[in-house]
Amino acid sequence: MKVILQQDVKKLGKKGDLVEVSEGYARNYLVPRGLAIEANDAALKSLKHERSVAKQRAERELEEAKERAAKLEALTIKIGAKTGGAGRLFGSVTAGDIADAVQTSSGMEVDKRRIDLKEPIKALGTYKVGVQVHPGVTAQLTVQVVEGDRS
Repeated sequence: MKVILQQDVKKLGKKGDLVEVSEGYARNYLVPRGLAIEANDAALKSLKHERSVAKQRAERELEEAKERAAKLEALTIKIGAKTGGAGRLFGSVTAGDIADAVQTSSGMEVDKRRIDLKEPIKALGTYKVGVQVHPGVTAQLTVQVVEGDRS
């Protein structure tokens, strides 16, 4: 019997999958618990429609992410930090500091966990920092660490 899964089922499939199972398993376990529905013409048509809507949404989100990445790459973020001798910083510039600086300078919100900073910045200079905007889109943000107070 063919059924369409309504939820993820371990060792069977994910939500929206069309799977072949025994009739007893479908009628006695999957359908009564709301884990699956029988794959009739109406359900298949509905599944096809849901997949096309999800595909359109994913494409739209990808385009928006590419636009956002382009805006981020055009930015140059300046972060002021107190320095000691030879351009070394007292403390360091972290992903949280970069996220806050992007928020204040451009108004764009960036999650600090999405900033790819291998280790905190501990010296003055200009750095390229990766920002994951979408699972398939990464932007290179220019960060300038200058002498001065953090604001």
